[in-house]
Amino acid sequence: MASGMTNTAGASRRPALWVPGDWNAFFGFGTNILVNMLVLTGLLRFVLGMPDAITFGRILPAVGLMLFLSTAYYGWLGYRLAKTSGRDDVCALPSGISVPHMFIVVFVIMLPIKLSTGDPVKAWEAGLAWVFIQSFMLMIGGFIAPVIRRITPRAALLGTLAGVSVTFIAMRPALELIQTPVIGVVAFAIILLAWFGGVRYPGRLPAGLVAILFGMAVAWGAKLVGIDIGGVSGPGLASALSGIGFSVPLPAIGHVFGGFEFIGIILVTAIPFGIYDLVEAMDNVESAEVAGDAYPTTRVLTADGIVSLIGCLMGNPFINAVYIGHPGWKAMGGRIGYSFATGIVVLLLAWLNLISLISSVVPIVAISPILLYIGMLIGAQAFQETPHSHAPAIVLAFAPHLAAWAKTLIDGALGAAGTSAAAVGMDKLGQVGVLYHGLAVLGEGAILGGLILGAIATFIIERDFPRASAFAAAGGVLTFFGFMHGPAVGFAVTPTLALAYMLVAGLLYAAARGAVPVPALAPTAHAPAE
Repeated sequence: MASGMTNTAGASRRPALWVPGDWNAFFGFGTNILVNMLVLTGLLRFVLGMPDAITFGRILPAVGLMLFLSTAYYGWLGYRLAKTSGRDDVCALPSGISVPHMFIVVFVIMLPIKLSTGDPVKAWEAGLAWVFIQSFMLMIGGFIAPVIRRITPRAALLGTLAGVSVTFIAMRPALELIQTPVIGVVAFAIILLAWFGGVRYPGRLPAGLVAILFGMAVAWGAKLVGIDIGGVSGPGLASALSGIGFSVPLPAIGHVFGGFEFIGIILVTAIPFGIYDLVEAMDNVESAEVAGDAYPTTRVLTADGIVSLIGCLMGNPFINAVYIGHPGWKAMGGRIGYSFATGIVVLLLAWLNLISLISSVVPIVAISPILLYIGMLIGAQAFQETPHSHAPAIVLAFAPHLAAWAKTLIDGALGAAGTSAAAVGMDKLGQVGVLYHGLAVLGEGAILGGLILGAIATFIIERDFPRASAFAAAGGVLTFFGFMHGPAVGFAVTPTLALAYMLVAGLLYAAARGAVPVPALAPTAHAPAE
């Protein structure tokens, strides 16, 4: 029987815990996790001014524990699926710290509290309380998600996921590698040759490792002759070596409940991001199922909630999430072992305080191409695994994410100049073609906005006007209360836009009832993709 097929006899066979392709996935996924941990460490130390005793002694050990539990669980879930199905091509779900949440909890929750109180410990406690609430929302949402998956078209689920992937996953790495092309562009070619072109490197070295070794060789070789490429330095390495130690996570229950002092600030973002978690997890489970591995949505969300809760109670103010990228790790040969191996290595790195050492040795630009590859693959999947006729709906689902990405860049640029969009004025920005208000409204709650717009368009394409009307009405309700197209949850947050959605829902309902003439559907117009 061909590899990957369900096999009754094979169902009793014990799945392999490691295959050669796991090396590729291990270095790819592991470097992805490492980059996120390096960014997290920088945010804690340089944005929040968190004392090293808390950063390296409390938070990172708890992060390591959470990631170990998460990757071990999803490795076990993959092992169980492989055993019950008798297939040898099952790939474990990737998981780790939710990157959007990482920035939200730092800049929206922890930083304002640090600035208002002058106490980084208070900021840490508020972050812990935020994750505590989010964890329970994930567990509750796990029982709702399967219903939403059943009624939402695949083009909407994969389209909004692809929008996140292309903008927030792929674009920054693309810009980083083009700024340091001697390392970045060549490392990208090394990866593409192996993962798309089928090229094997000497000694069967994984392409991700080859790219990293190449980047290290160029960066440190250039440093020896006095050229700075890749940002590595001897003093930075020496400082990192001196910081090696050993720390294990300690219970932080008192700090968690201390953060409830700021419950008003916390709830403003906890509710919309709880919904974001729900949709993001559904999208990623859908993406894995399209790639051939069907995992139970309820179990995935519940596990994310439990693992996040454990991490929170041990001092970690960052939530766990199933990651975008399962099809990518599977395509490069990853199965089950890469997930277990990543968790063990991350645990050791966090508990031995080796994160800063690695950041001083490996140039980030050598890792960026791996993230760009994942962004490419997930973006392509939305078009490849849905009917050709649904492509316009997928493009529409991209729009909120493009708006959110553009607004993020504009805010960053204006902030670096010591000003803001409000200070510059909407009229002046509009005169140079920057429709800032439009970007803000379209981009808020982008993952929900992309899903709703994608679903409406998909059902219109399919002439299923009742369902299109229902999703438009849902968009109106979500917009009215600020879950999408609004900066925060509230009442009548964007009432005019909410009314527009309701008018669209009424128009679609009228079309469904025959009040609006609709030509007959051509029988070949919506043939499924090959």
